[in-house]
Amino acid sequence: MRYSDVTPKEIYLNRRRFLTAALALPIPAAAATLNAGKTAFNAGGEKITSQKIVTTYNNFYEFGTGKDEPAQNAPKWKPISPWTVRIEGEVAQPKTLDVDQILKLAPLQERIYRHRCVEGWSIVVPWIGFPLSALLKQVQPTGKAKFVAFESVYDPNIMLSPRKAGIQFPYVEGLRLDEAMHPLALLTVGMYGETLLNQNGAPIRLVIPWKYGFKSIKSVVRIRLLEKQPPTTWSTSWPAAYGFYSNVNPDHEHPRFSQRDEERLGEGTLLKPKVIPTRMFNGYGDQVAKLYAGMNLDRNY
Repeated sequence: MRYSDVTPKEIYLNRRRFLTAALALPIPAAAATLNAGKTAFNAGGEKITSQKIVTTYNNFYEFGTGKDEPAQNAPKWKPISPWTVRIEGEVAQPKTLDVDQILKLAPLQERIYRHRCVEGWSIVVPWIGFPLSALLKQVQPTGKAKFVAFESVYDPNIMLSPRKAGIQFPYVEGLRLDEAMHPLALLTVGMYGETLLNQNGAPIRLVIPWKYGFKSIKSVVRIRLLEKQPPTTWSTSWPAAYGFYSNVNPDHEHPRFSQRDEERLGEGTLLKPKVIPTRMFNGYGDQVAKLYAGMNLDRNY
């Protein structure tokens, strides 16, 4: 299936054309029914955050440091077409793939994930994508590959300068290889039954639900497999606050923001928003805790 075949909203709404019937949802959703035109999503008792909130309240410093600025500024940006992702480094078969080629690697799935921002708010989002591992297997990682580094696009003609944003660009992130190969790590091209908007990381991004939101890097153009741990944007900018792992951990406090609880956006009222306790690994511990067996997660934050 070509990318041009799945971009129209009417095609996304007919999810049975391309979504798997059985979804690997960590939230017991009994696989949300994928009927054509259906817009209600089952989150196993957790309410899906309003699409309007998720598309207008964003962290995307390339388009502004205020939460409302990416939705205002990102639509002015025209992503490169065809969009390509370069995968290289400690691999046997380095490749440059465009989105059409990437979408042929595995069936698209709809997954409903919780997300926790380090600033203290959280959302629940229905994503469309497939496991990142399907892409990484294409390049055949060598025995030296221990980490995966990711790089976002940077267009200085329309995006903020590093000085104005307060961080360096292009934005870079990283995972350990076993984290990147975990089935919950999602390579994502859509949300809410539609293709990604610019402010949400179009045309292709990562979604890592057991880590704080900034680890889910947007608008990816380059992936490198490395022997040594790569630098990441926020751990370089403020290492006392942001470590390489950045697993959601209520027992490790941020210097500025409490990690003990979180405000669920769009729930409750303006005067009394819904506040819930933060869960270790954002509630995905049954799936991912084994990745960190024996590690001190307060020191390795």
